[in-house]
Amino acid sequence: MKPNNASREGKENGRAFPFSFHLKAEDFIPASTEEKQELETMRERVSFWRDGIRRFRRNKLGMVSLAVVHFMMFFAFILPGFYPYNYYEQLRGSESLAPFEYSEAEKDVIANGGKVFPHLLGTDTLGRDIMARVMMGSRISLVVGIVASAIILIIGSVYGAIAGYFGGWVDTIMMRIVDIIYTVPDILIIILLSVTLKHPLAKLAETASFGWINKVGVGLISIFIVFSLLYWVGMARIVRGQVLALKELDYVAAAKALGAKHSRIIRKHLLTNCIGTLIVTTTLQIPASIFTESFLSFLGLGVMAPMPSLGSLAATALDGMYSYPYRLFAPAITISIIILAFNLLGDGLRDAFDPKLID
Repeated sequence: MKPNNASREGKENGRAFPFSFHLKAEDFIPASTEEKQELETMRERVSFWRDGIRRFRRNKLGMVSLAVVHFMMFFAFILPGFYPYNYYEQLRGSESLAPFEYSEAEKDVIANGGKVFPHLLGTDTLGRDIMARVMMGSRISLVVGIVASAIILIIGSVYGAIAGYFGGWVDTIMMRIVDIIYTVPDILIIILLSVTLKHPLAKLAETASFGWINKVGVGLISIFIVFSLLYWVGMARIVRGQVLALKELDYVAAAKALGAKHSRIIRKHLLTNCIGTLIVTTTLQIPASIFTESFLSFLGLGVMAPMPSLGSLAATALDGMYSYPYRLFAPAITISIIILAFNLLGDGLRDAFDPKLID
């Protein structure tokens, strides 16, 4: 079929037929700088962590809670080193002072030109500075929350990953054990451990290597043991659900085909892809652990005197609640701020790292 006159005329004038597939030399000329700048540029590729951090930084409430957590860390771990009073120091003549009140001896020092640092929250009935004891109590609560959450993370993630990965009768038996542990009363176990461990730990504390047990106390060790025995079951269920979904993906089948061991698949492929969920769950577990420790210390099952806890400080302040209400308000407000900050931080991390909530 011969081309018509219009087609031949278009080629002669240098114009190709509109529906022609022939390439022209002009199509291969490099784009100029102006043309490159006019092109729409897509957002640069970022990793999961960088994208999560970027999302978290846009969460104003999460950033404020992170700043509060940093301040509480500074308040509990660094500021006591510069504070002039110790949590165990008893100042004679300075018993039951109100906030910013001086004793007669301190007033004499000031009258003679000396300087005395004020008691910011007053003193207790034994002459111990309440601010110093609140700082130390905050340290105990934060240490318990972080250490207990780490214990829960390790035991729960490993247990749940094994149950979810192998499935079948292994999963059935392991999950039935979890159901049984859910029914165990934790307060009763703590009381029993405090009674049964008191004598052997006291003997162990007499040695030079384990002298720290006297400072920590049998009650606090019992709390850590109970967290190790009971409180990891929630983490195990969450990790199991994640692993049940991840083990069906292609990269797990490829790892099995290459001969990877079960332990390597669980450690390198399954738990690694659950890391976002693990971080969020652990962050939300910290305030729960702090509240549990404070509640147990309030009942007298926590740290031993003279080491304070926010819960034990609140329990001691109940005796003089009407005469010295600030003794109760100080530890109560402190523990409320800590728990609220960690809860808001956990919510912010969940919004940033949870794949189901990512747009």
